[in-house]
Amino acid sequence: MSVLVVGLSHKSAPVATLELAAVSGDALAKLIHDIAHAEPVAETFVVSTCNRVEVYADVDRFHAAVTAICELLGRHCGIAPADLTQHLYVHYEDSAVSHLLAVTSGLDSMVVGEGQILGQVRSALKLADELGTTGRVLRDLGRTALRTGKRVRAETAINQVGASLVSVALELAAAELHKTEAEPGKGPAPEGIAGRNVLVVGAGSMSALAAATVARAGAARIVVANRTRKHAERLAASLLTATAAGLDDLTEALAAADVVISCTGASGHVITADMIPPARRSTLVFLDLAMPRDVDPAVGGLAGVTVIGMDQLGEHATATVTADMAAVRAIIDDELAIYRQANDVAAVAPTVVALRAKAAKVVDAELARLAGRLSGDGLSGHALDEIAQTVRRVVDKLLHAPTVRVKELAGSPGGEEYAAALRVLFDLDPRAVEAVTRAAKEQEDAQ
Repeated sequence: MSVLVVGLSHKSAPVATLELAAVSGDALAKLIHDIAHAEPVAETFVVSTCNRVEVYADVDRFHAAVTAICELLGRHCGIAPADLTQHLYVHYEDSAVSHLLAVTSGLDSMVVGEGQILGQVRSALKLADELGTTGRVLRDLGRTALRTGKRVRAETAINQVGASLVSVALELAAAELHKTEAEPGKGPAPEGIAGRNVLVVGAGSMSALAAATVARAGAARIVVANRTRKHAERLAASLLTATAAGLDDLTEALAAADVVISCTGASGHVITADMIPPARRSTLVFLDLAMPRDVDPAVGGLAGVTVIGMDQLGEHATATVTADMAAVRAIIDDELAIYRQANDVAAVAPTVVALRAKAAKVVDAELARLAGRLSGDGLSGHALDEIAQTVRRVVDKLLHAPTVRVKELAGSPGGEEYAAALRVLFDLDPRAVEAVTRAAKEQEDAQ
């Protein structure tokens, strides 16, 4: 079995395709279920965010698995295979592991270093675990990825150098407001979000981040609007300058806003052109951070209105400095080496266990024969126990070096050949090795 990833992201696909591909809720659970039941797939989890959809799977056949996953993605997203496959990328084995570590570290994000992806990967793993579609392979991979993401944020400054998606969006909004409001003879226009009225549409994690960011930036007034009003009230209560509203109040809230940040999970447009008051006296900037889009494209054609979506954010996302990128890559390489070593050791472990089991069986048989021969010589039970312990210690010491050494060599080129040599030299029954592997898997599945 080997790890495979099939996916698309802001780097490989246009926003329109990502919008169609994005899955959540029951649709995501159904996709995971169907992939898990594909014949070449043993385990799977799916990372689905506003700018990426990636299927991770433990598979036994590369081409069959890629074909099955592509077909299921297209079917669940409603995208024709020809339109989808041109935007997909595929990583396999070490490349797949390295890709997940880079994703979790924030290197593959639209804004390099943003921290939300770590929580999104954690949620993806948790959902798959709840659905029963992960086992030892992907659980181990997930733990490695999360540990890598934590190390990157603790040991480098990438999360400080790379601004969050919300911060980049607000910088663009502030620049747009300053540009349109600066008029000759009237003095400099205000810069930044300070003193502005901000409307946040949605009450999820991205909305909470947006609301907290504009509050710290000194927004004069913040309104949080959400379909479920109590969720908006909960978010607004955490901010000193915020009030809550329902989506029925959007038209009124839009009339008073300077900046609108929309990031709901709605499947259709939440804000349409007919909601915008025709007689606005000031510039209105929309930051559409949702996938699919919350803001109808027609809104951007209105006078005095600017819509900044995921496409523009991708163009303006800033790269982090070379030193931090190098430090992150070094951590990823280190964690990848640790992961490989653990997998290599796990691969030879059944051989080691089978060898020790065979040795123990031989020792027990010989000790039983010896006890029968010496029973008439008047040896005490204590003496027989001492002999048994001595024989077992001798066998353990003889086996210690080769078994430890085969684990150490497992990660070297041709490491499996050393385990194969043990099986040949000690005439191990292949069925015994397979039984150990099968028992370990059954134990893992039962946990």
